[in-house]
Amino acid sequence: MAEEKIFADGFLFKRNDNAPHFVVGSQSIKVEEAVAFLKANAKNGWVTLSIKQSKGGNYYCELDTWEPKKEGNTQPAAEAANADDLPF
Repeated sequence: MAEEKIFADGFLFKRNDNAPHFVVGSQSIKVEEAVAFLKANAKNGWVTLSIKQSKGGNYYCELDTWEPKKEGNTQPAAEAANADDLPF
C-alpha cells in the first residue's frame, strides 16, 4: 500500500518553458501557510520537500517522508551464531 501524499502547504513551483535553459523554475511561498507547514513537519530542524510533476503536467511540492532504516545488526541470528564457529 502506497503512503498518502502530503502536499506542502504554502509552496508553489512553476516551470517556465520560455526561460533560459539554466532556469529550472520559480518557487512561490505563502509565508503564513508555509511556516505552519514547516513547524508541523520539522524533524531535527529540517523539512525535505520533493518537487514532482503530476500526470497532467503540473508541478507540485510534496513532503518527503523517507527515513533511513535503523542501523543495527543486519545479519540473521542463525548466521551470526555460525560465524563464531568458523575456524578462521
